[in-house]
Amino acid sequence: MSRRENRQVAVAAATLGPWRTAAGVGAVVGVTDLVVDLVDGDWSPSMLAGPAGVALFFFLVGTVGGRLRRDGADRRLQKWANEHPWQAAAPAGGGLLVLNMLAQLVLGDAGLFEAFFLSLFPAALVVTVAGVVGSVKRAREKG
Repeated sequence: MSRRENRQVAVAAATLGPWRTAAGVGAVVGVTDLVVDLVDGDWSPSMLAGPAGVALFFFLVGTVGGRLRRDGADRRLQKWANEHPWQAAAPAGGGLLVLNMLAQLVLGDAGLFEAFFLSLFPAALVVTVAGVVGSVKRAREKG
């Protein structure tokens, strides 16, 4: 497959996750973080940026859930994602990077480079966790 086709398949494979559940988890975590910030008394115009960034970890739940899912998914996409765990994890990391950057820029008081570097670690964490889970699953299925 060409690079372009690999990217398209990776994005399609990213849709295999339980995204409704992941959105619910992200909402609960984000609201909880906001309540903690409100109780803390750390009032500032940018206090929504942190909870919004934490809520975006729904990408982790959705991506890892997609790697572990065994039911009803397109078998060809599931097979490709199992064979290419790191490529299948990349769209979620990219989505988290972009959305967290926007949250930091719009809701926070970070500049462009600061927002990028604040978003880089969570995105790398999502790709790493999802890639390791996919690699372990692939190794267990082969063994």
